[in-house]
Amino acid sequence: MAADAEHWNAVYGRREETSLSWHEGDAERSFRLVSGLVGPGERVIDVGGGTSRLVDRLVAAGLGPVTVLDLSDAALGLAKTRLGAAGEAVDWVEADVTGWQPAHSYQLWHDRAAFHFLTDPGDQRRYLAVMDAALAPGGHAILITFADDGPERCSGLPVQRWSPEALAEAVSSALPGRFEAVEAERFAHLTPAGATQNFQTSVFRKLREAR
Repeated sequence: MAADAEHWNAVYGRREETSLSWHEGDAERSFRLVSGLVGPGERVIDVGGGTSRLVDRLVAAGLGPVTVLDLSDAALGLAKTRLGAAGEAVDWVEADVTGWQPAHSYQLWHDRAAFHFLTDPGDQRRYLAVMDAALAPGGHAILITFADDGPERCSGLPVQRWSPEALAEAVSSALPGRFEAVEAERFAHLTPAGATQNFQTSVFRKLREAR
């Protein structure tokens, strides 16, 4: 990974999580995408979920089972506290996704702003291999990253910026014949401090049979 758990625990320890640049009050965009692709009883994993409100909305809507994976136990602790008893239904996983071994097969893989911290091609390939192993055939992956004209750094770290075309090519190169690009869109995220950051969202479907 681009940084270890100590880095991210320090980030969450020195600032209110609602003031962090990636914070969203309602995770509306992600919830809309996820809820349009899965139904109740279908497993969903939020990779790099941290303190995202997506898990709140998924649990409230009766979707999942839901897994939230993050490097930072501090971030996961804040999310657990926020959800209270509702969080008991969530599988909270503290792990580096590039070395994680899924215990379940998922219908939906969601990642908002984690993959773009992987600037090493080897880490990118390891991430995508885990994504492939975790997703059931016919399942979907939603990868939300900084756009090719987005920020060059975040939280003191360099990032890999992506266009939908470049990301689709990276997935195809790492996992030939395994996934197809379904849709992509650009959007502007307004940070809590009032800055605008350009992002892109790419949705991929895992093919039932490799081409």
